[in-house]
Amino acid sequence: MSKRCIVIGASAGGIAPLREIVAALPADLAIPVFVVLHIPPFVASELPSVLSQSGLLPAQHPEDGDPIEPGHIYVAAPDHHLLIEDGTIAMKKGPKENRFRPSIDALFRSAAYRYGAGAIGVVLSGALDDGTSGLWSIKRLGGTTIVQQPGQSEFSGMPRSALEYVEIDYTLPSAEIGPLLTTFAGQPAIETSHGHRKHEPELAKMLTEVKIAAEGGAFQKGIMNFGDLTPFTCPECHGALVRLGEGAMSRFRCHTGHAYTDSALLEGVMESTGEMLWQVMRSLEEAVMVLDHMGEHLKAAGAADRADVFFNKARELEGRSKTYRDDIFRHESLSGDNLAQEGALRPE
Repeated sequence: MSKRCIVIGASAGGIAPLREIVAALPADLAIPVFVVLHIPPFVASELPSVLSQSGLLPAQHPEDGDPIEPGHIYVAAPDHHLLIEDGTIAMKKGPKENRFRPSIDALFRSAAYRYGAGAIGVVLSGALDDGTSGLWSIKRLGGTTIVQQPGQSEFSGMPRSALEYVEIDYTLPSAEIGPLLTTFAGQPAIETSHGHRKHEPELAKMLTEVKIAAEGGAFQKGIMNFGDLTPFTCPECHGALVRLGEGAMSRFRCHTGHAYTDSALLEGVMESTGEMLWQVMRSLEEAVMVLDHMGEHLKAAGAADRADVFFNKARELEGRSKTYRDDIFRHESLSGDNLAQEGALRPE
């Protein structure tokens, strides 16, 4: 297995810079490339075909257990984490991270663990902050960190987050990233950091989280001992969340395995709140329909006074339903990315 690898994470607005980077990579690239692009789980991905046509390297959705070969681009398939094992590729359906599967952080973390200082991590255009934690792991173990210039990104949330929380080696426009990666690929192999005693506790935790992304079972793997128990619950499964500290950054993982940055957790909570508001409004409107239906039957039977009781109650609930409907349309996203646009977080 090569002593180096390139891992690239992108989300909204990421296809154009991905194509630009791939177009600059040579046919004889001596190291493998791994790519995660956020896409819906129910949409067929044409990204391998797009990237193969964009440059000289073959791109593919790998199968679980495929060997890693230099000069190949491995693209995460929809609804599967792309993970790097010892000389092979893992395509797994473990718990989502930051509400995504595939997760950029999961890929980057596995690259940091397997390649150590030989891992080269690249974060491109995207909203929110998936990739920041994984890039932090790569940097912590001596790897190289690269971020697309936020001003050149269609969506700057992911690059800005990485720049805030991680010591970034290179901040470049996408046109300059491909040539830089080619230069790194031609340099002598780098020894991994696995022998460094100071990294042993982090390596153990990192391997556990890689295994969680692959197979779940976070509680059985001791995740509750990795951080401080919080009063928060997982928006996905309502499990208990522990806080995991990484430098100045906080993230969270629940006892079933779902993981969140603080921004992704806030977005998930607000989305759950919106869903609950819709459910309450639906219940109230259904009660209005039932009350009107009962009132009409009573009115037809000649019991007008009794019917008015039902009609009046229906109008009362109708007013309450309108209050919830107004709340729904006022409901807003409070993700870190949106707060940044208001100047509360991550200024340029």
